[in-house]
Amino acid sequence: MAKNKRYKKSAEGIEPMKLYGLDEAVKMVKDRAKAKFDETIEIAMNLGVDAKQTDQMVRGVVTLPNGSGRSARVAVFAKGPKAEEAKKAGADVVGAEDLFEQVNAGNINFDRCIATPDMMGLVGRLGKVLGPRGMMPNPKVGTVTMDVANAVKGAKGGSVEFRIEKAGIVQAGVGKASFSAEQLSQNIRAFVDAVSKQKPSGAKGTFIKKIAVSSTMGPGVRVEPNTALSA
Repeated sequence: MAKNKRYKKSAEGIEPMKLYGLDEAVKMVKDRAKAKFDETIEIAMNLGVDAKQTDQMVRGVVTLPNGSGRSARVAVFAKGPKAEEAKKAGADVVGAEDLFEQVNAGNINFDRCIATPDMMGLVGRLGKVLGPRGMMPNPKVGTVTMDVANAVKGAKGGSVEFRIEKAGIVQAGVGKASFSAEQLSQNIRAFVDAVSKQKPSGAKGTFIKKIAVSSTMGPGVRVEPNTALSA
């Protein structure tokens, strides 16, 4: 009950169907993030694609200019010099067959997964474990690479992966409530730009249909899509 009261109070002043400019929407969301922890600022985008069609997949990665505010735990499948490179870059877990056994047993104590190309024969067997969690390494988003150092630094420093869900929605955390409004707007524009560049050739009509921003515990605020794109 108390939670519902807090939510209703934080929703006061927000018109549910109104489209706000991005900067105004960010300020409204930030001002209402009153939880005792540093709430994540999230974006949800409804795209004009049929996510069931393989030729309309929307997937990519973007490095947020101001970071995500979240320190991700990163695992790297690599051997020899590349394993050492990953460790020096700050990877939290590094291994090969030993890491395979750990993950295959369901012991996943990381948020992002990177692999060198030669490890994909092994990692590919973990598809049923990593796939549903959105952690399967993929060259399209730079997580299958020989440049493990930069991949690790990116994963830990603010790069965010995105992938369309069945309902045609892409969502992600784009910062923290403690960020300035300007930093959040910059991050959101970078994210929206990155998604817009992934428009499939088979998608017809309006690509970005709806955008909403919210905090972890707060209400969503609808955003006029054009204001969320870089000029």
